[in-house]
Amino acid sequence: MPGRYLGRLHVLVDSLIVAEAALEGGAPTLQVRVKTGTDADRLRLCEAIAARCRAAGATCLVNDRADVALAVGADGVHVGAEDLPVATVRRLVGPDLFVGGTARDPATGRRLVEEGASYLGVGPTFATKSKSGLPEPIGLAGVRAVASAVSVPVIAIAGITAEAVDEVIAAGAWGVAVIGAISDAPDPHSATHEMVLAVTKAVEALPGTNLPHFERP
Repeated sequence: MPGRYLGRLHVLVDSLIVAEAALEGGAPTLQVRVKTGTDADRLRLCEAIAARCRAAGATCLVNDRADVALAVGADGVHVGAEDLPVATVRRLVGPDLFVGGTARDPATGRRLVEEGASYLGVGPTFATKSKSGLPEPIGLAGVRAVASAVSVPVIAIAGITAEAVDEVIAAGAWGVAVIGAISDAPDPHSATHEMVLAVTKAVEALPGTNLPHFERP
């Protein structure tokens, strides 16, 4: 599917206001994460955000729900350890959509790639208040271990600030995913722009890293 790409910055959003601000700030990928409300509510929000992503030339991923991702024409779906297995989601969505899996160790990462994961969300990298009940942070060493074990992009998540981006990218992450750094900011638009600049600077500092995005065939 021409033009489908995985941006180096994923902003996890659960409201249209934050989504619009993030897109205006230059976010290349939005991951829609809706934990409350009805399926009808979830569908309406995902439809609205997917439409805005298309208009902005950004990638739209839906958290957890392959059915909703297909229904709204999203670019992919991200699943965690307690969601449908990556292999099942890959069969449902076919070969052209992104399927993200969640890993915190090399063995899990390799297994998910074998099952059809296009990229891996890896963490929690650092401590965070955005999600409760998470295991202990894996730190930069954990990110590095998973990134060195797989051939797909690794997106580090949890507790990542603009100031921490350099060391996370240097540890081998393809990019970063953020929630609170954007949604809890007084100005999500400016916070997104700052994060985009931080990621761009960190990537440009790496030797031999010239590709702006990860394209699927």
